[in-house]
Amino acid sequence: QLQLVESGGGLVQPGGSLSLSCAASGSVFSINAMGWYRQAPGKQRELVADIDRAGSTKYARSVKGRFTISRDNANTVSLQMNTLKSEDTAVYYCHVFVPFNQYWGKGTLVTVSS
Repeated sequence: QLQLVESGGGLVQPGGSLSLSCAASGSVFSINAMGWYRQAPGKQRELVADIDRAGSTKYARSVKGRFTISRDNANTVSLQMNTLKSEDTAVYYCHVFVPFNQYWGKGTLVTVSS
């Protein structure tokens, strides 16, 4: 079993920056990949970025060059978001893959607005 606790998020003006962090506790030795998804109002949940155990990363086309995902240690993943746009407004969810299972955080709201 894993528990995920997200921190960060909030209100930021367009062009600003925010950082999200997610800490996993429990059976962290089983974690393969960690990442972030987001869901905007009226839209489907989509992958933002993820990073596997080897450090390989994957980004959504819409955030490439603006967002950076990093795995600080075996059980913590961060997302640095720069040059934020109004279309980045969404609830951001931490996500973890383990063999034959996956876990989600409760989500943290990011609002980009002037």
